[in-house]
Amino acid sequence: MARKTKEEANETRSLLLDTAERVFNEKGVSRTSLNEIAEAAGLTRGAIYWHFKNKADLFDAMMERVTLPMEEMVIRSGDQSLNDPLTYIRTCAINVLVRTASDEQLQRVFDIFCHKCEFVADMLPMRERQLEGRNACLLQVEEGIRHAIDKGQLPATVNPRRAAIGMHAMIDGLIANWVLDPGYFPLAREAEGMVDIYLAGLGAKPLNLARTPTVCEPKKVAAGKRIAGAD
Repeated sequence: MARKTKEEANETRSLLLDTAERVFNEKGVSRTSLNEIAEAAGLTRGAIYWHFKNKADLFDAMMERVTLPMEEMVIRSGDQSLNDPLTYIRTCAINVLVRTASDEQLQRVFDIFCHKCEFVADMLPMRERQLEGRNACLLQVEEGIRHAIDKGQLPATVNPRRAAIGMHAMIDGLIANWVLDPGYFPLAREAEGMVDIYLAGLGAKPLNLARTPTVCEPKKVAAGKRIAGAD
């Protein structure tokens, strides 16, 4: 009997997460109340509080059930026992992009996270949790890149921290733009090439731009003269 009760509890929890995912996607997180989620699931508000402390906790659980496997894979990037750390980092990055392109549930969750959530008020604690998770993954990727440098897979001129931040920014930006408009580019087909371009860039010789003016560099104007059309 106890086993059946546990199974029922797990089913209720999954129903609440499925419902929250659907309602958040339709209305946005800040405009969705726990009462609305409970009603949409055909349950009481008390059922939500049996499984989750608040909306932030519910949102966190919704995120974790689809992103945790990927985070666990990325975290292993810093494992010093890896014989080919650069290939492992490459595989992780491609896997995240390809899985996003093929998993509709993951697409919904990323769309909610990127475009339908404001980390304010009762969701503010969730912002801190997301930053902690991001920083933990960044640290491991940074260690993996440092390991790749030690093995000669990347030049010693590569800054591991900058490379890790750049990798995260690229993956995060690709996903955010693609879930906003899947017709923007074929994510699954382009994933490997995009990751390879970034990794190849890490090994490229730095450009010498010391004497090259930037696009936004203001023109020097002689005293008493004005640029035509400046008014």
